[in-house]
Amino acid sequence: MITYGDIYEALRKEKYSEPLQLLDKKFILDVAEYFVEKKEISNKKDDMFSDEVIKTKKQLENAVLIFKELMMRRTKKILSLAFIARETGISKRDFENMTSFEKETFEKIVKSLEENDKKMNETLNGKREEKSGMILVSFKENVEEFMNMDGGQIGPFERGEISNLPENIAKILIEAGKAELVEE
Repeated sequence: MITYGDIYEALRKEKYSEPLQLLDKKFILDVAEYFVEKKEISNKKDDMFSDEVIKTKKQLENAVLIFKELMMRRTKKILSLAFIARETGISKRDFENMTSFEKETFEKIVKSLEENDKKMNETLNGKREEKSGMILVSFKENVEEFMNMDGGQIGPFERGEISNLPENIAKILIEAGKAELVEE
């Protein structure tokens, strides 16, 4: 079972060291159990003013704050590692010290950064961004609420209103004379 001191020690190690610190595989689960246990003690109605309950409530509040700071510091380090991985192509530094969900987050961030770089390079090299499949239209008359192709509600729209609609729906409204294409 984890203690308040264990959570504090994990934060202290994370705070005063540059590399991501190794957490026990069950650290997050143990912290969750610790929180549940302390909540049960602090929610005792019959001993609401006892020293033990007051102390436990304060300890729980502090433990939650410490845990949040620990996770924030780890997240900052993971973001930094993802940036380094994107720049250097090396992504395994401190990887073994990440929890499973941190590894997953790290991989998603690196992939997102790489996709962003790819799109930027394509734009710089003259490739235009693909159309989104949306068309900007201006309504020529009032149009009542209707369903889109997925069964979702669209509208209502008033005469003169401008809206960005899916291409297939915009074409139907334009052909029916209820809307017109807005030139960009």
